[in-house]
Formats: sequence, structure tokens, C-alpha cells
Amino acid sequence: MAPTLMLPLLLALAVPVSPQAHDADRGQQEAVRQAVRQGRLVPLQQVVADALRRYPGTLLEVELDDGEYEVEILGPNGVVMEFDYDAATGRLLKMEED
Repeated sequence: MAPTLMLPLLLALAVPVSPQAHDADRGQQEAVRQAVRQGRLVPLQQVVADALRRYPGTLLEVELDDGEYEVEILGPNGVVMEFDYDAATGRLLKMEED
């Protein structure tokens, strides 16, 4: 199973994190950057821009899990929508209320 990589895009409450956990997160982030540079994953900006075009609002969170980007957006109506994209192709797989 591919590791889950959280890409928080909002400020979160300060939670103590061990140095080992921080190093693991940085290692995962670098692995994703390398995959994007090699063309194995589409850039995150591409899927975020598409999701915001489809559902304008406030970006809440993006997660890379098992080869899919999961994007959550809070709309002006207060509804949170989740978009699932194939991380390798950028194709929208699913859009649903969260």
C-alpha cells in the first residue's frame, strides 16, 4: 500500500510532533516532488485549479492517498465538496458532498 501523504493547506492547531515524524513527512514530500518532476504524478496545482474551477470556494485540504489526490473545498453555501483525481493522469474520478 502506498503511504498516505497529507498536504495541509490550512493552518492547524499546534500539535507537538516528534522529529522523526517531521523527517518522515519531509521524505514523503520529496518523493512526491520527484514523482512530479519525473512525470509520474501531475502537479498538485493542476488538480486544485480544476477543482476550484468546478466548485469555487475555499480550499480546505488536499491529500494524496493510494494514487489519488483528494481535494476538499468549502463552497460559499457552506457545503464541503470532495473531489478525487487520478494522481498520475489528473483525471477527475469522483465529486461528492463530504
